[in-house]
Amino acid sequence: VSPPHPGDSYGVLPRPCRALVLLNPQSGAGRALEDFQAVVQPMLAEAEIATTVFITERPHHAHEKVRDEDLSQWDTLVVMSGDGLLYEVVNGLMERPDWEDTMKKPLCILPGGSGNALAASINHYAGNDHVAKKKLLTNCTFILCKGLHTQMDLVSLSTASGKRLFSFLGFGWGFISDVDIDSEKYRRLGNARFTLGTLQCLAKLRVYQGRLSYLPAVPEPATPPAPRDPHAPVTNGQAGRVLPPAGTEAAGALPADSLLVPLSQPVPAHWTVVPEEEFVTVYAIYQSHLGTNLLMAPAAQLHDGCIHLFYLKAGISRVALLKLFLAMARGTHLDLNCPHLRYVPVRAFRLEPRTATGIMTVDGEVLACEPVQG
Repeated sequence: VSPPHPGDSYGVLPRPCRALVLLNPQSGAGRALEDFQAVVQPMLAEAEIATTVFITERPHHAHEKVRDEDLSQWDTLVVMSGDGLLYEVVNGLMERPDWEDTMKKPLCILPGGSGNALAASINHYAGNDHVAKKKLLTNCTFILCKGLHTQMDLVSLSTASGKRLFSFLGFGWGFISDVDIDSEKYRRLGNARFTLGTLQCLAKLRVYQGRLSYLPAVPEPATPPAPRDPHAPVTNGQAGRVLPPAGTEAAGALPADSLLVPLSQPVPAHWTVVPEEEFVTVYAIYQSHLGTNLLMAPAAQLHDGCIHLFYLKAGISRVALLKLFLAMARGTHLDLNCPHLRYVPVRAFRLEPRTATGIMTVDGEVLACEPVQG
C-alpha cells in the first residue's frame, strides 16, 4: 500500500486469518472460479488465509447470505466478482440490526467481473501501475495477503419511491449509465464490452432533461457563505462520516442523512442549482476509476468525504464526446477544457429527472428513473 495519507489509520488482519469468499461464477467472462483456484488460492494459502468459498447461484443470493448469517467466524469478507456483487454485499450488511459492528469487518474486492472499478481504484491508490485482468487480480490478492485495511466512504442514496441504498462507487444517469447497461449483452468480451457499448450509444446520442442541485465541498465563489447553523452536524475533524446529535438514533437505526432535506422539499438555500436542465450524462463517483480503463476522478481518495460530481451539458458533438472518453483512459479528460463538461467536488447532490426517461444506475446496477439524492 502506498504511504498512508495523513489521517489514514490502518488495521491489520490477524494471522492466521479466516476469510469468507463470495464468488459469482457467472460474472465477467465466466472465469471467476477457475481464476480463483489458479491465481488466488495458492497465494492465500501461503499467507495463512483460510477460505470458505460461497458460490452464488442467483441474484440477491450474496445479499441474503450476509444479511442473515452469523459472520463472527470470519475475519474478512472477500468478494470475487464484478462491482455488482459487492453492491449486494454492502446493502445486505446495512440491512442487519447489528450493521454498525458488521460494517467494521474488513471487505476485500478481487476483480472477477467485466467492470472492476473498485479493484482498479484500490490498485491505483496503492501506487501500482495501471494493469488489467490477471495482473490486477494478482495485485489485489497481494493487498489481501498483506492484511492492511483502512476506511472507505459509502454514499447514502434515497429515491422518491422511498428506497434507501448504500453505494460505494457511483450513481449515474444518461449516457454513461446507458453504456453500462446496454453493453451487458457483451459481458463475455470482458472490458471491451464498454468500448463497444460506447460506440453504439454515441450513434444514438440522446439528451436528458432534469434538474441537478448540489452542496459544494468548498463554498463556490459568488454565493455568500451559508450562515452557520448552531445545530449543524458535528464531523469527526475530517470531511468524513457525519455524526448525528447524540441520542437521536435508536440502536440499529440507519445513519441519518444529515445534509439532506426530504425530496418533496426544495433543496436548502446554500445549495447550488445547476442553471442548465439538458444533460448528456450526470455521474457522481466517489472513487478514482469508473472501469479498469476509465480514470474518471483522478483527485479521488478512498475516504475523502467527497462525491466527485461530473455532468455533461447538451450540445456536445459526438467527436468531442469520443475524445473525452479516450482521454479518460489516462485521466486527462479535464485537461481538454471541454466547455460542456463540468466537474465539482460535492458533499451531497440531488437529481430530479423531468420525465422517467433514461437509465439510472447505482454501482452499475439499474435503478428506476426517478428523483434521487445522496
